[in-house]
Amino acid sequence: MSTVRTDGRGGVNDSGVLDICALPDDCIAAIISFTTALDACRLSLVSTVFKTAADSDTVWVKFLPSDCQNLISEYPAVSSKKDLYFRLCDNPVLIEDGRKSFSLDKRSGKKCYMLAARDLTIIWGDTPSYWKWITLPDSRFSEVAELLSVCWFEVRGRINTHMLSPMTHYKAYLVFKATMATFGFDYQPVEVTVGLTGTEGRKQTVYVDIERERGQRYWIPTRRGGMFRNLMMRQPASRPLRESNGQQYPKDRKDGWSEVELGEFFNEGLEDGELEVSILQLAGHWKGGLVIQGIEIRPVSSI
Repeated sequence: MSTVRTDGRGGVNDSGVLDICALPDDCIAAIISFTTALDACRLSLVSTVFKTAADSDTVWVKFLPSDCQNLISEYPAVSSKKDLYFRLCDNPVLIEDGRKSFSLDKRSGKKCYMLAARDLTIIWGDTPSYWKWITLPDSRFSEVAELLSVCWFEVRGRINTHMLSPMTHYKAYLVFKATMATFGFDYQPVEVTVGLTGTEGRKQTVYVDIERERGQRYWIPTRRGGMFRNLMMRQPASRPLRESNGQQYPKDRKDGWSEVELGEFFNEGLEDGELEVSILQLAGHWKGGLVIQGIEIRPVSSI
């Protein structure tokens, strides 16, 4: 059996050793295009010939979604398809008049989206005494929704499944912040559902109380006669609570926001449908102090 050598000298010797670098650049590029973005980056280190082929547009156009140009029609010019790929991984692009953002998962090249708060259905969202629309410099969207005080907390988001990458396992996340005046979510889970519109979907409960992840709260009850007000003390938990009971709690993101996993969905991509994500907390008490940037839908990491 012949062996393959990549030393860049070219040709086949008497022992039947083939130098793959002797192949035309476009042939090497075509072969690499059947791998992954991660593989292409690794192969570019093999030799100068491989680097030329692995960095070519022939390779990287295969790693970009087929409808990429339609999604980013107004994106600034870039030097190469490889440059475009990594820019889309690191810098989400606003689409649909700023109501969604689009990006790529760096390892897989699968599509990622965030539905802006303005793209969500928020019950009482247009009632100023319950919700307020504000601008924050660290949000990718022009507006975010600040929850002032509601009893009925309901947020829903929808996206057509044809926008997602086919044959891909996705998870949905609520991206939010807690203000200094957060109340009503202490030890009170919210019910979330992820699934196709018109189906029952997968339900679970999650917590949006950030302090529940960072530590436990201990309350000193009011003394009779009103001599003392309710006091709250925080003590660090010995270990993260989600490790002990399997529940989902908020995590810090690199962009300064928090996120909590809402559920998962496998997109076969065989037919059109709407993926719906709902978040409910209808218990008969008031709650407030959350700032919602949006709902992010991204591929499950293969790491």
